[in-house]
Amino acid sequence: MPPTTPQPGTLRAGAAQLDITPEAGVHLAGAVGQYRPAKLVGDPLYAKAVVFESSGRKLCILALDVTIVTERYTALIRRAVAERFGLEPDAVMVHATQTHSAPPLGHFMVDEDFPPVPPEFEWVRGGEAAYSDFAAQRAIEAIGRAHEALQPVQLGVGSGIEGRMAFNRRAVTRDGSVTMPGRTWQGGPTGPNWIRYIEGPMDPELGVMCLRARDLSVPAMLVHYTCHPVHVFPKPIVSADWPGALADELRHAHGSDCVALVLNGACGNINPWPPFDPDYVGDHRHMGRVLAATAGGVLETLTFTDRAALDWRVRHVSIPIREVAPDELEWAGEILARNPQPAWADEQRTGVDREWMAAASVYSVYLMRQRNPNLDYEIQALRIGDTAIVGLPGEPFVEGGLRIKLGSPSYPTFIAHCTTHYVGYVPTKEALERGGHEVNTRYWAKLVPEALDLVVEGAVELLNEIFQQ
Repeated sequence: MPPTTPQPGTLRAGAAQLDITPEAGVHLAGAVGQYRPAKLVGDPLYAKAVVFESSGRKLCILALDVTIVTERYTALIRRAVAERFGLEPDAVMVHATQTHSAPPLGHFMVDEDFPPVPPEFEWVRGGEAAYSDFAAQRAIEAIGRAHEALQPVQLGVGSGIEGRMAFNRRAVTRDGSVTMPGRTWQGGPTGPNWIRYIEGPMDPELGVMCLRARDLSVPAMLVHYTCHPVHVFPKPIVSADWPGALADELRHAHGSDCVALVLNGACGNINPWPPFDPDYVGDHRHMGRVLAATAGGVLETLTFTDRAALDWRVRHVSIPIREVAPDELEWAGEILARNPQPAWADEQRTGVDREWMAAASVYSVYLMRQRNPNLDYEIQALRIGDTAIVGLPGEPFVEGGLRIKLGSPSYPTFIAHCTTHYVGYVPTKEALERGGHEVNTRYWAKLVPEALDLVVEGAVELLNEIFQQ
């Protein structure tokens, strides 16, 4: 933690991006137990970095067009940045936009103590080490280039509203259970006539941070919005989805040298599929155009300053891992005893049997809790002038992100989910009572019902510290 209260100083910033598009055959994450080798590139993936400097203090925001980033790779990146460029590790935010049409950085589908799978089926664990190592090194290089590009800039920050592109994805049905509406509709009981109401809100805020150089060019722009990037999923096509499309539109408007970095908010229960339009066809480029137009309107309202205070804080919150119900653990153990190695759903071994994958996931929660009953959850807060950026591991439900924004002592406050390490979903207590994909006990849903409350409380307290409230 920085020892003194930072003072506003002349602001410098640098930005860079490097291509991290995988080669053919690299596994694309986003589906449970399904092998999705990359076959085509719809649009490239990037590691994008912006480094800020003021009064001798530096912080960095790194956004990766990948599905997940694990603690191992965050630590690797932070350590390299500290050694090479002198930034404090806590001043480096590592964020995955969570596009479901990209690989992850690290393994995340089963616990680290889960028995090994054959090397040729490494993807069952969620990722492939060769790609992860490649992307991490490119990310470090991008930060280095951003550091080299530091120049005097002016800062303008604001936000607008765009409520047409994202929707709460938890629909409460006639019997009180929850389904995921949208493209999953195939008629029958999950169709629109079966839905009684949508469980919760969405976050319509589109935040914009613009860095303007002395010649009025825009070397970098940070844009914040909240929605799962799943337009292109589940096709075997590499894509940065709507964050990439939004960035492309902003670069088209402000020049090819503009690095447009997207911070995806607390989107654990937010999708781009309209819940009451069964004929909807996903189009990430359309979403990018709409969001870019809204960002353009915000830009016209901004005032700029060449001075800003920089600060950062990290808080570790101990969150209990839920205990697996005895009958569920017994069920998982029996399945894995019969099939210690993956049971396959097809002769080509491109899909794992659903029951086996569910058992592996449940058993992984048990293994994690046996190793340590509590998860060390990192909340990170950055201050850039009057703007707060909060990094939250995992996929918090949007209700948590909204509560943090409302409780923050500073406006605007932007949320970046999927930072630092893999956690899985962080749902509301009410959602846990109804069940569903995001809350049933699995390795991607393993925390106690109070977890989101603990995250919100910790984040608001941290923001009050950093803004001296």
